[in-house]
Amino acid sequence: MGIIELEGMEFYAYHGCFKEEQIVGNKFTVYVRMEYDAQQAAKSDTIGDALNYQRAYEMIKEQLQIKSHLLEHVCERILDTLYANFPELKHATVKLSKMNPPMGGQIEKVSLSLSR
Repeated sequence: MGIIELEGMEFYAYHGCFKEEQIVGNKFTVYVRMEYDAQQAAKSDTIGDALNYQRAYEMIKEQLQIKSHLLEHVCERILDTLYANFPELKHATVKLSKMNPPMGGQIEKVSLSLSR
């Protein structure tokens, strides 16, 4: 089993339940872990046999640009997109973190993870 981890992806996006969050925006970080059968890619040394993580990044970036109220909704859309485009995907985890969430106190981040 091959494991690809996209770590520390940073985006500026407009997710949140407060009207201000959808206007002003915030910094978000994303971590994605994808498991797939990498045997063919390991033997062939051909990108066509691998799970193309550059394409995965572009899909994640696209989903972050769509405004949402909930982190759960964004993570679910990312998972849906990855599974729709990578039939070889066996298991994936998405962790989405909102930096400095507006909660009335000093909080570094709030994170949500979904796996499928």
